[in-house]
Amino acid sequence: MNPTSATKTGQVFDWLVLRRLLTYVTPYRTTFIGLIALTVATAVLGTVRPALIQRMVDVDITNNDWAGLNRSTTWLLGLLLVHTLVSYLQTYYGGWLGQYIVRDIRTDLFRHLLSLKLSFFDRTPIGVLVTRNISDVETLADVFSEGLAAMVGDLLQIVFLMIFMFWTNWQLALISLSVIPPLLFSTYVFKEKVKGSFQEVRNAVAKLNSFVQEHLTGMNVVQIFNNETREYKKFKDINEEHTRANIKSVLYYSIYFPVAEVLGAIGVGLLVWYAAQGQINGSISKGELIAFIMYNALFFRPIRQIADRFNTLQLGLVSTERLLKLLDSKDLISSSGTLTVPQLQGEVEFDHVWFAYNQQDGPTDDPEWVLRDISFHVQPGQTVAFVGATGAGKTSIINLLSRFYDIQQGHIKVDGHDLRDYDLSQLRRQIGVVLQDVFLFAGSIRANITLGNRDISDAKIWEAAALVGAQRFIERLPGGLDYPVMERGATLSVGQRQLISFVRALVYEPRVIVLDEATSSVDSETEEMIQGAIDKLMEGRTALVIAHRLSTIQKADRIIVLDRGEIKETGTHDELLRLGGYYAQLYRMQYASSEQLAMNSEHLTTDTE
Repeated sequence: MNPTSATKTGQVFDWLVLRRLLTYVTPYRTTFIGLIALTVATAVLGTVRPALIQRMVDVDITNNDWAGLNRSTTWLLGLLLVHTLVSYLQTYYGGWLGQYIVRDIRTDLFRHLLSLKLSFFDRTPIGVLVTRNISDVETLADVFSEGLAAMVGDLLQIVFLMIFMFWTNWQLALISLSVIPPLLFSTYVFKEKVKGSFQEVRNAVAKLNSFVQEHLTGMNVVQIFNNETREYKKFKDINEEHTRANIKSVLYYSIYFPVAEVLGAIGVGLLVWYAAQGQINGSISKGELIAFIMYNALFFRPIRQIADRFNTLQLGLVSTERLLKLLDSKDLISSSGTLTVPQLQGEVEFDHVWFAYNQQDGPTDDPEWVLRDISFHVQPGQTVAFVGATGAGKTSIINLLSRFYDIQQGHIKVDGHDLRDYDLSQLRRQIGVVLQDVFLFAGSIRANITLGNRDISDAKIWEAAALVGAQRFIERLPGGLDYPVMERGATLSVGQRQLISFVRALVYEPRVIVLDEATSSVDSETEEMIQGAIDKLMEGRTALVIAHRLSTIQKADRIIVLDRGEIKETGTHDELLRLGGYYAQLYRMQYASSEQLAMNSEHLTTDTE
């Protein structure tokens, strides 16, 4: 089951989920025990006040004992102050505990997300994961501040009130509690209805987050294709679904609380009617009547609230269940390898490798093989280029070398050791990757180059920037290395973003360089400027290069031609041209296109003259 799918509220209560949630309380057990004690104290103090007022009416006022009345009033004021203090402490530490548990769960969740395979993110909307990490986790804070502890306090208060009521006058207690059955029934119906509507709200929020995140990221595509109206209508539909779910919960609240108020008023009316008869025949005192009116108010308030508390707890457990499914996800790249090498030599070997993306979560009957029986060997310091049509499997080879995915058959070896034997972080630290689609984070130029690694000095950054020709444009930016980069590098040109990715790869001093269409997004002038730097970058390092522009790989030690996941040809540029096969045909097509472009440019110039 997809760990991010919507959870249905089928069972009333999931104790296993609650038990897992309570494991996060362990570091704060002292605070939790203190919170329980404060909850018990609040329940007791709340029930003592009516009994004290009863004594003031029946003993002090009836006997005109003003000294006793003053003492009772002092006790009552002291009781109210203590109750206020205890309630403050209960509310504060309930919120404090909830926030620290939320912090711990969110930290664990993000750490887990960092360790998941890329295949997990390929099939999971980012907006859903944002909802899990933000909204669902935040819901858990209410479990401790308004759900679990508050509900325990309400139950304890009900128990203590019933004890005091029956101890004071069992007949009045029965009259007061006569409306409990219809109130409990209405509370149960309310709880079930609101639970379902809240679940719909959570699902609608996840859809909203996914839609908004995706379309804000791809806003340029929306506007380029003049699709604003259609996307707006889609958003209106999703937003309408969210509104309907919220209105449904509002409807249930607007029905339940007036019903509960009416039932409570009926209980008070019956109490006064019966007590008035007792007053007439002298069997019930004025103090008992006043005390029971207070008991009645105190009794019905937690019953009305307990349904809401239960739904808060239930929602928290639903969110917890979703989060636990995500935390229990097994889509992890196994990093059990322990082999560490201070410096790789750079020997790379693919030995009969078979790979399919749709087998990342288990075997399938019909795998869609992206790579089929791929074998090649790269000596340290060699440059090997991969060419082929889109979908031939070039980028998949790069992804496998960095172990973003694991293969199904065969072996990938680096320096003679299987890739899975290496410590994953050690391996990736020595493989520098420059991708076609450069991603930059919101932050400074420096932060995007070092990625938070404080061991990389500014001198090292400038040295790498000078090597790839990025120094001049960085120096011209306001603030230089401190220039604020907007999200995804929106304020920089495509070429500038690509140059920053070159610097980022260089400063980590990798032994293996991977260039995935590294110059396809830059203009001819920029490409010419950085091509020399690329040659210097690859000196003494193993380089695996993917390029559509065949002019950039003519100096490669070997060129591997891929087609539909299979190796069709291999050799140097001259050897493949002499072979007259797929590579030669591809080269002639590109050369003819370039030649035609030059001719068109020449004709355009002549016509203008």
